Amino acid sequence: MLYSVAVVGATGNVGREALSILAERGFPAKKVVALASHRSVGKEISYGENDILTVQDLATFDFSNTDIVLSSPGGAVSAQFAPKAAAAGAIVIDNTSHFRMHEDVPLVVPEVNEAELQDFLFRHHNKPGGIIANPNCSTIQMVVALKPLHDLATITRISVSTYQAVSGAGNAAMDELLAQSRALFTNESAEAECFSRQIAFNAIPQIDTFMEEDGSTKEEWKMRVETAKILDPAIKVAATCVRIPVFIGHGEAVHVEFADPISADAAREALSEAPGVLVIDRLNDDGFVSNMECAGQDEVFVSRIRQDQSVKNGLQMWVVSDNIRKGAALNTVQIAESLINLGLKPRDQSA
Repeated sequence: MLYSVAVVGATGNVGREALSILAERGFPAKKVVALASHRSVGKEISYGENDILTVQDLATFDFSNTDIVLSSPGGAVSAQFAPKAAAAGAIVIDNTSHFRMHEDVPLVVPEVNEAELQDFLFRHHNKPGGIIANPNCSTIQMVVALKPLHDLATITRISVSTYQAVSGAGNAAMDELLAQSRALFTNESAEAECFSRQIAFNAIPQIDTFMEEDGSTKEEWKMRVETAKILDPAIKVAATCVRIPVFIGHGEAVHVEFADPISADAAREALSEAPGVLVIDRLNDDGFVSNMECAGQDEVFVSRIRQDQSVKNGLQMWVVSDNIRKGAALNTVQIAESLINLGLKPRDQSA
């Protein structure tokens, strides 16, 4: 069976990566359409090694013959078009934050809570279309690493500090890091536009806006509420999110408390067998993975697994992943693949 696929926000970092991943993984598509705003209409964009797609206008596109939409525009754009695409019968897998906490919208990481997709298909059996949310990039990699441990010993609390690449803030942020770095090497001023201050050779403990209720940033709030929705609402999460001058690749120092005893060796074994996880954990200079080294890779890498001596049942670990791939584009494609494996049929049954 072959499916009709539309990629929204096709000219952005995540949209381009989604097109690349669809081609790499041999997604069963009979047709792939690249969509963006009217400013990008007519541009050509690569789909795999040999195919070129011409960008079409999202505002005028008819979704009535589309099976799956992989969506990565701005949140306001998604809020406007995603319900229309779903009403036309398409399944929208949305990468923005707009729908994530809607009660009737599943928030999915296939390695963690694929059962939500089975429930989604059951609910929509007689009504085609619907919206599925892709979680925040920093949440995705953390819950992929923690799911096998939660199954083993029941997590009660997580304290996490993130070290996040500028690509999470878009193309302009990547350009700003490059421009500032060049400027500083030539004794010129480093102008800050995307961030609150200079990002080159700096670390900024603010990602997204501050929330007046408790002083958290919205990124930190996302990690807390999304982990509850995806993994377990009983888990308490304390997060500090930091932007660092790396182009691609998020790192996380994760401290985990459990209801039951768990050893570092048991955690290492469980993680080594977990889908989507690659453990690189040796006590030498090559025994861990850095932010830069995970770029272009599909796995969530876990290193530095060790006991947390400050609490009764605690572990510490270092988790890194490519925020554009697993943190966004790859996860949306995996959701689409899971839907197909769970029985999703194309609307054109002859496909």
